[in-house]
Amino acid sequence: MELMIGRAGLRRGAARFGRFVLDLVLPPTCSACGTEVDQPHSLCPDCFMRVHPIGLPRCDQCGVPLLSDCHLGFDARCVRCERHPPPWSKGRAAYVYDEGSRDLILALKYADRTENAGVLARQMIRAGGDILEAADILVPVPVHWRRLIQRRYNQAALLARAVGSLSGVAVLVDGLKRPHATSRLAGFSAEERAKEMLDAIEVKASRLERIRGRHVVLVDDILTTGATAKACSVALLEAGAASVAVLAAARTVPLESEDADLPEGMEE
Repeated sequence: MELMIGRAGLRRGAARFGRFVLDLVLPPTCSACGTEVDQPHSLCPDCFMRVHPIGLPRCDQCGVPLLSDCHLGFDARCVRCERHPPPWSKGRAAYVYDEGSRDLILALKYADRTENAGVLARQMIRAGGDILEAADILVPVPVHWRRLIQRRYNQAALLARAVGSLSGVAVLVDGLKRPHATSRLAGFSAEERAKEMLDAIEVKASRLERIRGRHVVLVDDILTTGATAKACSVALLEAGAASVAVLAAARTVPLESEDADLPEGMEE
């Protein structure tokens, strides 16, 4: 036993020394801006101040941050969700989608900074702890195979794996699929997004038994108008999922001038 403990201690010491040498050769850098930091997979003080975690008060269903509890209805939902309820039950997001979180997410999505998935996942777990406790399985929003070949990875799948590794919740990385390619939704109105996502998401036939009767958390990088999350949630519920909640790395915030009587993004 003493020999085993001694060997384990040597391995830990060797690992620490290896990290020390690596940090000398390649110092850790900020996950957002690339400046040198003390710890790997962390933010420098300036970038830390630029990101805005979403706490309370926030809508229980879409996760949008609110200025005051007075903006919530009796069931902790915002006015828009009361009047136009999405198909998922609860929604959580780690950060407000602004310049700070955008740098983290776009670097993950387009610049091969795959380590940012772990940075974002830690805050996603803090924001979505309640829905993760009730979850049976995590399912990422899918990308079409052509885009997967171009990008080489699905950022939502990386986030789901990171959240699953830290939370202990199982991940079904290929539970959903896109049977046909869709346009990039950035710049689309909510109506255009809804049309583009019509019949764009399906549950894989080979994964139906893994989803039926399960409480699913859908994982994505950004929750905007909810068109993609809606398409995924409807597909999961029609496949027999007991419930669907949404967990995103960031959430856009509707403008104060937007009319809550209209679905998000449908204003003139």
